[in-house]
Amino acid sequence: MKLTFLGTGTSQGVPVIACECAICLSKDSKDNRLRCSVLIESDTTSVVIDTGPDFRQQMLNNKVKKVDALVYTHEHKDHVAGMDDVRAFNFKFKTDMPIYASEQVQVALKNEFHYVFGANRYPGTPKVYFNTIDSESQFTIGDIPFQSIEVLHYKMKVFAYRIKDLVYITDANFISDEQFKKVKGCKILVINALRKEKHLSHYTLEEALEVGKSVGAERIYLTHISHLMGKHKEVSNDLPKHVQIAYDGLQIEF
Repeated sequence: MKLTFLGTGTSQGVPVIACECAICLSKDSKDNRLRCSVLIESDTTSVVIDTGPDFRQQMLNNKVKKVDALVYTHEHKDHVAGMDDVRAFNFKFKTDMPIYASEQVQVALKNEFHYVFGANRYPGTPKVYFNTIDSESQFTIGDIPFQSIEVLHYKMKVFAYRIKDLVYITDANFISDEQFKKVKGCKILVINALRKEKHLSHYTLEEALEVGKSVGAERIYLTHISHLMGKHKEVSNDLPKHVQIAYDGLQIEF
């Protein structure tokens, strides 16, 4: 099974509009980050977790030819704004796109894309249908198993996911002891680490490393990175060998 990091940036992406900091002006491609999203693939199935504003570009950058379903973590704009572009897959495969999401995410999608869900839909709009999941859901898409994990993004409930021995956590800074049991023992942990300084709703670099230590993961990948973290190369030099800052386009096998 394979995970591709489609985007590893925070809500503004990197570079940030009008910013002239060293990171935003960096010529290192690993310092350029689209909004956070991943592609999970088996030999037969392809699933995208979150469709942010850069979804179209991510599909083109990674030459993605097929998506079997969309899975959502939460309803913030940087994780849902690109859903309209799933219509390309509707047109190609002549089928509706299944969406796996909580009820609160579904409400947000219906508000954001009212023209998709209205009684009199305009021709050519995306065709999707919902599969409702909650914090205890276990579901399978094709041959890819998912287990939902509830985490907190300040006070907002967000779903992380365990897929076999990999756990994907974005937009979080708290996991209850009960939910943490689902994370424990995973071999690969992908976790948000916004910056080095304290933040209201995201793990810092130090906090993300502490979570990884508690989990006992063999490999840790940091994502949802802001320009305040520092340059990819410089920060990477200070990390333990089993920890890596993810970058757009990085692929890992699990």
